[in-house]
Amino acid sequence: ETLINFAAESLSKGKILAWFDDRFEFGPRALGYRSILADPRDPDMKDKINRLIKHREWYRPFAPSVLQEFQKDYFETDQPVPFMEKVALVREEKQKEIAAVVHEDGTGRLQTITRQENPSYWKLIDEFRKITNTPVVLNTSFNDNDEPIVCTPKDAIRSFFGSGLHELYIGNYRVCK
Repeated sequence: ETLINFAAESLSKGKILAWFDDRFEFGPRALGYRSILADPRDPDMKDKINRLIKHREWYRPFAPSVLQEFQKDYFETDQPVPFMEKVALVREEKQKEIAAVVHEDGTGRLQTITRQENPSYWKLIDEFRKITNTPVVLNTSFNDNDEPIVCTPKDAIRSFFGSGLHELYIGNYRVCK
């Protein structure tokens, strides 16, 4: 098994993961390189992350990262959204399935993932899909509420051990608490 398989299995069991992979991102959103990831099927996951990891207000939402080839099955748009810059309606019949990433108004700040743009993140979500039949993961930036997104491995390790995260995936390593 690869680290991606371990990560997908952990996500499917309700673990909250820190994902530190490849290049550094720039901008206001976590795009799967410096992310905190979780299972969107758990309706309590938003509260768990806000309370144990992000230390922020209960109402603050998280984003759905979806494999682009399944986007239309879950969202009422088929326009690619690789930079999480748009909000889309979650199909009514899918809202309970991915409850942790559905905002109060039935929308989600969507991110579409392609194999070409981010192969390892795509593979992680695809492995999660194979286990759960859900091609979506909860994604938020890898940082605490009042801190910048993690930049270096040292930042990642400090943030991991200073929070309620369960596992850290960094390079070729998996760190568990």
